[in-house]
Amino acid sequence: MSTVLVTTDYLEPGDEVDQLLRRHGHTVRYSPATGPRDRDEALGLFEGVDAAIIAGEPVTAEMLDHAPALQVIARSGVGYESIDLAAAARHGIRVCNTPGVNHDAVAEMTLALILMTARRLPAVLAGIRAGGWPRRAGRELRGARLGIVGYGPGGRAVARLGHAFGMTVAVATAHPDPADTHIEFLDLDTVCATADYLSLHCRADRSTHHLIDLARLKTMKPTAVLVNTARGSLIDEDALVHSLTTGEIAGAALDVLAHEPLPAHSPLRELDNVIITSHLAGQTAEARLRAGISAAHAVIDVLAGHEPAHPVDRPER
Repeated sequence: MSTVLVTTDYLEPGDEVDQLLRRHGHTVRYSPATGPRDRDEALGLFEGVDAAIIAGEPVTAEMLDHAPALQVIARSGVGYESIDLAAAARHGIRVCNTPGVNHDAVAEMTLALILMTARRLPAVLAGIRAGGWPRRAGRELRGARLGIVGYGPGGRAVARLGHAFGMTVAVATAHPDPADTHIEFLDLDTVCATADYLSLHCRADRSTHHLIDLARLKTMKPTAVLVNTARGSLIDEDALVHSLTTGEIAGAALDVLAHEPLPAHSPLRELDNVIITSHLAGQTAEARLRAGISAAHAVIDVLAGHEPAHPVDRPER
């Protein structure tokens, strides 16, 4: 019998994920990640644990040095940059993620953010709460140009929704799909310069760190809106604040940020042309269940000696 640690805060004792793990003969321990752990708690997190299902909390080399029994970490989500993969490989710990579970949820949130900016809904709602009756005109999406950076499952889902709204869609990707005849596949700088709404859906790695920097922001239309439901590191936030303040772009809608929760002193809090949500794009009840079930199957497979469906590692031993 193996012990599985669950730190993903929306997975709970007795739910479908818990029942699945127990049906396969495993015991389940819970330690929800609700914020940064102190060092002692972090170092003891994996003590006596054979497998772990985690959300986005950091898993450092030092933590893995204190996890002699750990065989697999399953990320209940797509991004896994918070896990030290090199340290996991040294210890022979498998690392998996759960791609394809939340791209529709992210796409719907992306379009919701675009609609909020197009129809000026935050200002309307605030004005009504303040006793007013704002009537400033918004914009229609039909005929607007949607630029998408990255064409994995999320980018494709956003492209489908944009097309359904009557938008023209331009995509910057290293992997264009000629079968998508309603999509224009263009270079990144052209997509940035021509988009009315620029939406980011690429991975976070060294090559994409601050992909949207001051130089690229300066090429965008002054009426353009930047939307990010991918990773906060894709945008140079200091440059974004400058561009929003000077009117180089019209607005931004950000579900992800460089530092989360948003620091109290962040200048983004002071700007009325920014919509900020709390990393919710992939957080639907349906997507959470799919992610939890997928992570549980990865754990079950590795503990049974089988290859998991979505490994992101190649252990050294």
